[in-house]
Amino acid sequence: MIGPGGRAASFALAAGVARAALTALRTAPPGGRARWERVNHAGRTVDLYAGPACALAAAGGAARVGPAAGLAVLAAGACGAYDDLAGAGDARRGFRAHLTALRRGEVTSGAVKLFGISAAALAAGTALRRRPLDRLLAGVVVAGAAHFVNLVDVRPGRAGAAVLALGAPGLLRAGPGARTAAVAMGAAAAVLPDDLAERTMLGDTGAHALGAALGVAVAAGGRGTLAVHAVALVGAAVRAEVAAGRHSHSCG
Repeated sequence: MIGPGGRAASFALAAGVARAALTALRTAPPGGRARWERVNHAGRTVDLYAGPACALAAAGGAARVGPAAGLAVLAAGACGAYDDLAGAGDARRGFRAHLTALRRGEVTSGAVKLFGISAAALAAGTALRRRPLDRLLAGVVVAGAAHFVNLVDVRPGRAGAAVLALGAPGLLRAGPGARTAAVAMGAAAAVLPDDLAERTMLGDTGAHALGAALGVAVAAGGRGTLAVHAVALVGAAVRAEVAAGRHSHSCG
């Protein structure tokens, strides 16, 4: 069992890594600053450095649960980064839009993200659990949590606050899940002030990575916990998909 000290240490370490990575990226941004800048909903220019900073911190912490868990979080962040950089001008939203494009022979960044995160999540579920049903549920939870945190990332600080709120109950669990929840929360807390001040944003990179880390924390629990979270996350994804379809229809 992991005690309060272990959770606090995981939180602090993840926060320190995320903050150090954020500072390093601002000092020497790969490919130049323009590549990492976006205009947010309020017309302000913000950077995307918080995303990879959180992804690195969360992946490192999740790897302490198991290599597959760390790789799943890192893969979620990498797929999100690809979408942030390659799909910056793509206004399509929702799984249906990207799958429709795929049927026409167009591989969108959103499709890459969908299949990449799903594959990594199922691989993590297979490594973390023993029984076939548990493996499937764990994969659904990791992928679903990654998607959910990205869904709520619509305003400054929303995704980070969601990670803190959703991760807090995980601190009460016994075992490695508590440590992984603490890691996700520490990384989110480290960049939240800058996010709220509209200096940076998590983007798909950070939202997917932090969500995947929360999913890994849940995947360490019992089957009942897995099943409840899987149903809730699938329901949230379906609801978001319906909303995206209505928006697309109203704009068409």
